[in-house]
Amino acid sequence: MSSAAVTPAARLRGLKPDWINNPKVWRTEILAGLVVALALIPEAISFSIIAGVDPALGLFASFTMAVTISIVGGRRAMISAATGAVALVIAPLNREHGLGYLIAAVILAGVIQIALGALGVAKLMRFVPRSVMIGFVNSLAILIFMAQVPEMHDVPWAVYPLIIGGLALMVFFPKVTKVIPAPLVSIVILTVITVAAGIAVPTVGDKGELPSSLPVPGLPDVPFTMDTLTTIAPYAFAMALVGLMESLMTAKLVDDITDTPSSKTRESIGQGIANIVTGFFGGMGGCAMIGQTMINVKVSGARTRLSTFLAGSFLMVLCIAFGPVVSDIPMAALVAVMVMVSFATFDWHSIAPKTLKRMPAGEITVMVVTVVAVVATHNLAVGVVVGSITAMVIFAKRVAHLVRVHSVLDPDGTTVVYRVTGELFFASSNDLVGQFDYAGDPDKIVIDLSEAHVWDASSVAALDAIETKYAQRGKTVEITGLNDLSADLHGKLTGELAGSH
Repeated sequence: MSSAAVTPAARLRGLKPDWINNPKVWRTEILAGLVVALALIPEAISFSIIAGVDPALGLFASFTMAVTISIVGGRRAMISAATGAVALVIAPLNREHGLGYLIAAVILAGVIQIALGALGVAKLMRFVPRSVMIGFVNSLAILIFMAQVPEMHDVPWAVYPLIIGGLALMVFFPKVTKVIPAPLVSIVILTVITVAAGIAVPTVGDKGELPSSLPVPGLPDVPFTMDTLTTIAPYAFAMALVGLMESLMTAKLVDDITDTPSSKTRESIGQGIANIVTGFFGGMGGCAMIGQTMINVKVSGARTRLSTFLAGSFLMVLCIAFGPVVSDIPMAALVAVMVMVSFATFDWHSIAPKTLKRMPAGEITVMVVTVVAVVATHNLAVGVVVGSITAMVIFAKRVAHLVRVHSVLDPDGTTVVYRVTGELFFASSNDLVGQFDYAGDPDKIVIDLSEAHVWDASSVAALDAIETKYAQRGKTVEITGLNDLSADLHGKLTGELAGSH
């Protein structure tokens, strides 16, 4: 068919996702969105308390973040909402300057995220090693579990059998059918049992009052001055970085789970747009939510933007239209869901004795450092940075020792050839200078770099220092075998680095 013969209807069909006419996908996405919405409510309220704001602000943020990111985000089926990481960053600002400044900081953080996304900050994700990713996943699972511990401390005895019952339902119900997500079945059954039997246990309603109306857009109540900008800028920048790092790491995790790619640049810009929208609607801001994303993708099997959109939409519908019913959901049911998520998220293979025996010690160290840093700070971004730096240090140390120098003396005894093998950079070039026999070598020295690569100024400075040491003894040095990039760098810098070594 020629392009001229393509009808508008056919063109429109081509723009539709291939799952639009698939009832099975619709059912999976709708039920997944409902489960995530139920799990979001107590979390959003808890994070509001951390930030020191009204619970409605956390719920509004979860609504606007999820709905907006479902349209503009780069990773399908990922859930963005109010998060603990963001709440911790902006809590001091709210405490010291008030709600207006917090909202202004959320909007500015969104602008910064758009700028960082446009500048290509998402490309830095390629420098996050696999061992850091495993540490990130495992520490996330530990944090999700730790967040449930307070809900199991100093509570009525009935909470414990309810949690055990909820876990049992989620383990065994999928063996009967996978049509309805096991977490949803667990929540409904435990709610019916507690309400029908009149069992007095902590409920969602005990966390805080649910909003009774939709959020209304407006400007933050702050003076639009440089003083305001300088006050909110540090908090906005910190929020932007933490939010982006957590979102991009989560996107990478979902990529691996679903075996599908995502646009990290679009996700970075999308997070910014979602935070700007959230700020103008009076929400507390947020980023990708790893626990709820795992419920959506790993437990419920969602794969499209529909589940993300519906998670946010159902959240508001549940709060406004079914507030009294949602308030009666026992926290034990949601604790059971999150405990199940933490077990499903943890990479148990990574700590199996067989794996640990085969894994290089450096990689295990990086994984452990990442987990310890996250659990100690309760900040996933800190763990990723610390883990990545540790990995780079270990890598640099390992590569530095891969440089080898072998010398061969010509039969006539007038020339010695030093063959250098490996990567020459700041860490390895420091040892290079000491591997030559300046006093004992003949008058002509050839340094063969055909099996080496010169990466930086430190390496050029080291080669200059070798030439200088020989020249002081009246001997000449010839450097051969440089590849094009090494020759270009050496040509630009040699002789220009006096005093730098």
